[in-house]
Amino acid sequence: MSSPGVQLYIQDHYVLMDNGIIQVTISSPDGIVTGIQYNGIDNLLEVEDEEVHRGYWDLVWSKTGSTGTTGTFDVFKGTSFKVVVETEDQVEVSFTRTWDISLEGDVVPLNLDKRFIMLRNSPGFYSYAVFEHLEEWPPFNLPQVRIVFKLRKDKFHYMAVADNRQRFMPLPEDRLLDRGQPLATPEAVLLVNPVEPEFKGEVDDKYQYSSENKDLKVHGWISLNPPVGFWQITPSSEFRSGGPIKQNLTSHVGPYCLAMFLSAHYAGEDLVLKLNPGEPWKKVFGPVFLYLNSVSSEDNAFSLWEDAKDQMLRETQNWPYSFPASEDFPKPDQRGKVCGRLEVQDRYVSYEPIPANGAYIGMAPLGDVGSWQRECKGYQFWTRADEDGNFTIDKIRTGEYNICAWVPGFIGDYKYDVVVNITEGCDISLGDLIYEPLRNGPTLWEIGIPDRTAAEFYIPDPDPKYINKLYVNHPDRYRQYGLWERYADLYPDGDLVFTVGISDYKNDWFFAQVNRKREDGTYQGTTWQIKFLLRDVDHTGTYTLRLALATAHLAELQVRVNDPKSDPPLFTTGEIGHDNTIARHGIHGLYRLYNIDVAGVELVEGENIIFLTQAMNTDPLQGIMYDYIRLECPPTTSS
Repeated sequence: MSSPGVQLYIQDHYVLMDNGIIQVTISSPDGIVTGIQYNGIDNLLEVEDEEVHRGYWDLVWSKTGSTGTTGTFDVFKGTSFKVVVETEDQVEVSFTRTWDISLEGDVVPLNLDKRFIMLRNSPGFYSYAVFEHLEEWPPFNLPQVRIVFKLRKDKFHYMAVADNRQRFMPLPEDRLLDRGQPLATPEAVLLVNPVEPEFKGEVDDKYQYSSENKDLKVHGWISLNPPVGFWQITPSSEFRSGGPIKQNLTSHVGPYCLAMFLSAHYAGEDLVLKLNPGEPWKKVFGPVFLYLNSVSSEDNAFSLWEDAKDQMLRETQNWPYSFPASEDFPKPDQRGKVCGRLEVQDRYVSYEPIPANGAYIGMAPLGDVGSWQRECKGYQFWTRADEDGNFTIDKIRTGEYNICAWVPGFIGDYKYDVVVNITEGCDISLGDLIYEPLRNGPTLWEIGIPDRTAAEFYIPDPDPKYINKLYVNHPDRYRQYGLWERYADLYPDGDLVFTVGISDYKNDWFFAQVNRKREDGTYQGTTWQIKFLLRDVDHTGTYTLRLALATAHLAELQVRVNDPKSDPPLFTTGEIGHDNTIARHGIHGLYRLYNIDVAGVELVEGENIIFLTQAMNTDPLQGIMYDYIRLECPPTTSS
């Protein structure tokens, strides 16, 4: 039997797309998804909410010169509706809002075009948006762009973000004041009287379910009665900001299902898009796929996750899609390809170049070394090198790019010193590339693994009062709430002391250097010590201390050698960071690398101590996480 084609029904205030599998109702000309009918369910979206709160695009914007990551929240609505494509195989509709000078100060100065696509035989629909700013328009800041679906709370109770991150979830009512107790951050709530007793004593916090861009490809919810899945599939991260390990929200209690395109989470103001006076800008966010699936028996309901992963792979293989009608979305034959091989040259590790096994290699907009992790205006394309350092990046939009990379096991960032120009259909071979990480002399000692996270350090058990059952005995145990408070429990009388050659960073280096709470409720900064022995000291040479930070939040790291009271300190970062990683249960934010010269005359034969002081002390959530620390001897002629 031939399947029915896609039908489009245009009514006074609504548009209905129907392919015989799914029916999607969108308000017109607003462009708000008000209803999704599937598998006998009249509406998968929350029918008790106003229509504008069901399926919508939103953004946050602020006037230029504003600081911080907040601003005006706008569930932006279209003012004009247009049918772009209408055939039996495909329907694409557009909802646009056009800016003019009369709206200055009241509405973000952008032309906004929201698109929705339905294909024949497809159990789902696609959405994307085109944002455009003309050079003569006022500049502004844009901290957030996303698409949100609020599902029915009487149906969708089971959430899945990854194979090992899925569970039944509390109800939204459980977060209200009569059932939940607010904690240190507004997102975190202790469930004291939940509707379902099984959740009593648990902490709910949407940030506990964040994921890195590279892993954030499919997530969503399962209803058991009837057994139906609702999934948000993102087949490419090219339109997301911040690179492959930037973290974003996924799904959370509501039940909400999000696609985050632009956010400052785990980074702060560094990832707020700031347009300058006279700067034109245009970007396509998406398409993303909203996928629905079902099984006949509740006994098989959890197989919907496996099916959703299979569908994600199909969507990824089909990227870039050939069907979006916007000329701003380049088709497969309008893109280019780059390949090459990356090796690491570190003469104190090996005389010969080392293949950059597992390196993250990307094409990012032009900028300084490492600027890709703060970049949010353009597009980025990333891959992982194989064990021999070979890499291929394809499906790249036309334009000028930097080749960027970082290699697990080595500090710092690589940037190819030639701008790469991608043209339609190009296939560029770069040959062998060499990354020479910063290095002055042989390693005297090191703490941690240079992988841009603090995951290898000691992560404590949570306070029994603040448990999320999902993360008990879990690889991501750092996602438990309140771990920063455990530092004072473990070090009640003095701060951490790490003795090189005796201490083990897996057990003896706390994952975050945070403040200590005093009995009077104020906070004090903490000073950690690294003790190490030197048999011989080159008093005329210069030693090098490499400090790689995995994150920082309103912190100042001061370094002293052998004198804890030296003023000024040997080195200070000054105030750094708005990552908020500690509060949001992450293990990294923005990567920072500091290279500090230590004169040989500062060191002594015998025991030496490096003092690391986190000096900002007004808040329990201030602090830093270390990625890796290394002390190098003065340069030598041999390795």
